Amino acid sequence: MKRLTLFALSVLAVMAAESGFTVLFDGKSTDGWQLVKGRGPGYVAKDGVLVCPKDGGGNLFTAKEYKDFVFRFEFKMEPGGNNGVGIRAPLEGDAAYAGMEIQILDHDHAMYKGKIKPAQHHGSVYDVIAAKADALKPVGEWNSEEIRIKGGKIKVTLNGKVITEGDLTKVTDEAILKKHPGVKRTQGHIGFLGHGSHVEFRNIRVKEL
Repeated sequence: MKRLTLFALSVLAVMAAESGFTVLFDGKSTDGWQLVKGRGPGYVAKDGVLVCPKDGGGNLFTAKEYKDFVFRFEFKMEPGGNNGVGIRAPLEGDAAYAGMEIQILDHDHAMYKGKIKPAQHHGSVYDVIAAKADALKPVGEWNSEEIRIKGGKIKVTLNGKVITEGDLTKVTDEAILKKHPGVKRTQGHIGFLGHGSHVEFRNIRVKEL
């Protein structure tokens, strides 16, 4: 009885932690999403997983726009995996600049290690705020990530560890703002930004703040 009670409490705790979240991926289709500048098959729903094939990709955006939110998802990469999460992004233009991109990258792969800037590592606000820590699991394993943005405050948590935290209102470098006007956007679409490599996603959900 005690064991059952503890189990029930743990389930309730998980449910409470997820309270207010909306599931964005039904596991069998891309309903509620729109593909922009798609390549090949785009994104494919298979066995409860959203797959960005190596010969597919493009930008898969939510139909709805979001302002302040918590976005949670799981992802798995193959060696050299490269994708991204667009936030507050418009449908037109490059989401990494017209909006913002949270990098998804196997940055320890030989093609990237020692060859990219800190603000290009996994979890960084691409080219704007560098990730300060690394919590990626070995390639081929599922990772759990949360992106939280409210006003100018942004935080990225990977596998339970905060890897990026910053204040977009404190980005004042004119060169960066000219290159990344999306830093000033307060609302837009959330999306996966494929870059020609196989990356899988599941358990995709969002909570508006």
